[in-house]
Amino acid sequence: MIDQPTPLKKGDKVAFTCPAKELPHEPIDAIKLLESWGLCVILGDTVKTSHHQFAGNDTLRAQDFQRFLDDDSIKAIFAARGGYGTIRIIDQLNFSKFIKNPKWVVGFSDITVLHSHIHTNYQIETIHGQMPLTISNGSTASLETLRKALFNEPLQYQYPNKTISQYGISQGLLIGGNLAILVSLLGSSSEIDYRDKILFLEDVGEYLYAIDRMLWTLKRAGKLAHLKGLIVGGFTELKDFDPPFGQTVEEMVLEKVKEYGYPVCFGFPAGHISNNQALIFGRQALLQVNEQEIRLS
Repeated sequence: MIDQPTPLKKGDKVAFTCPAKELPHEPIDAIKLLESWGLCVILGDTVKTSHHQFAGNDTLRAQDFQRFLDDDSIKAIFAARGGYGTIRIIDQLNFSKFIKNPKWVVGFSDITVLHSHIHTNYQIETIHGQMPLTISNGSTASLETLRKALFNEPLQYQYPNKTISQYGISQGLLIGGNLAILVSLLGSSSEIDYRDKILFLEDVGEYLYAIDRMLWTLKRAGKLAHLKGLIVGGFTELKDFDPPFGQTVEEMVLEKVKEYGYPVCFGFPAGHISNNQALIFGRQALLQVNEQEIRLS
């Protein structure tokens, strides 16, 4: 049974905290946007601290996140940015109060650690979407889907199918996030259960051969065989060598999953892109892929 955090309403308090990398500047645009939605933004200590590349040392980042997990007046926790570092603190966090009073946890990229850990261990929905650092460059559509997710308004996605894919209709719980992070969680207490799920994947800044290796790792670990569907979002700022690797991301993915027959689509508007539209992980979703279009609801 999946728990859904209480939808936000005007006047609610939400928190910004940094479980990973330090913020380069105060998230003024994000504060203004959420205040325009009628929300009250509380800033954690880690928003203005740094330790090497992190937003404070591991202890401080864990304490800051724990503070908002335990505070019943806080109705949503936004990871202010990703980068790297959440895996260093995940085992220090105590979710006992959180599971009694679930609240939205929001973020993407490195925050895949939290999505996966919460879904696997506590069966509570989370939001994969724009973070305070990325809100200033976020598209209008992406910010509106974030608002809808937080306030529990219906979310539907429809876009033209412009590339190779596997057609079909399927239904399942939506899971996933950053490919590199998901692979790093294999074998840990945060590893997600892939069976009968619709998997979303995105990544940034990777070499093409590394993406291929990570996809093979998921396949060899049996994680791709029993999905209900696969949604591929932004794979951006990719790198290659000379001579080139020789396959596109689409070709790599289809090579791994063509034998399974479930629907597969590419170019979904989510990931390290300005149009990073919000997805609710842990929620039942319907995926429809045909020659003309992709729909997710």
